[in-house]
Amino acid sequence: MKQRYSILALFLITLSLVLSGCQTASVYRPPVDDPLIDGFMQVASASVSDAVDQVIGRRGFMSHDIRPLFPTKMCGRAVTVLARPANRKEPPSMALELIDTEPPGRVLVIVMDGPDGADVAAFGGIMCTGSMENGFAGAVLDGGCRDRLEIIGKGFPVYARGVVPSNSVGRYVNVAKNEPVQCGGVTVNPGDMIVGDADGVVVVPQARAWDVLNKAIELEKKEAITTEAVKKYKSIRKAAEVNNRI
Repeated sequence: MKQRYSILALFLITLSLVLSGCQTASVYRPPVDDPLIDGFMQVASASVSDAVDQVIGRRGFMSHDIRPLFPTKMCGRAVTVLARPANRKEPPSMALELIDTEPPGRVLVIVMDGPDGADVAAFGGIMCTGSMENGFAGAVLDGGCRDRLEIIGKGFPVYARGVVPSNSVGRYVNVAKNEPVQCGGVTVNPGDMIVGDADGVVVVPQARAWDVLNKAIELEKKEAITTEAVKKYKSIRKAAEVNNRI
């Protein structure tokens, strides 16, 4: 009976952390005066993905298995780290340097470039605390993440391939920072806009960011009109034909 109560208590604590994280996640915003970030925070990642397709002419969305740890919204400018397998017991020095030195509004993008990268944590509770203290907007990990409940409790947006208890020390070392990386099947350059929500993550090349944002806003307006047309005609096909949006 005692063990049963202990399990119940653990469940209630976990549920409380998850719920508190979900409540605070949507309002987390670093102190950044950036009209592009403000704009992208107002549109859905699906609209941004469609806009990248139309404006850039190539895929901007990351792989489906790079998922948020909890429902959240995120936008910021990318700073990148590449890590590769090594048995040297080194901390993730380049990632830590970027967290300490980059200006607010950045999204930390870490790629664990190895066959078991998804099973090695690239980010955890201490790095989360440092990121928040220095105004980072979030983190995207082509690899694993640990300390999930702590991160949820803080409400810091993190997207990862999975949740694992492992440490990267003695398994991976940082080999490059602020260079182009392949993350979730998409090239991320330093300074690119990273937009994430419950659907996933989209990369927007910085040189066309305003064009993509304007197109995303246009698509969302058209989608709202199309939704009303579906109600009017009681037909998705008719509404899509009239408004050229589906």
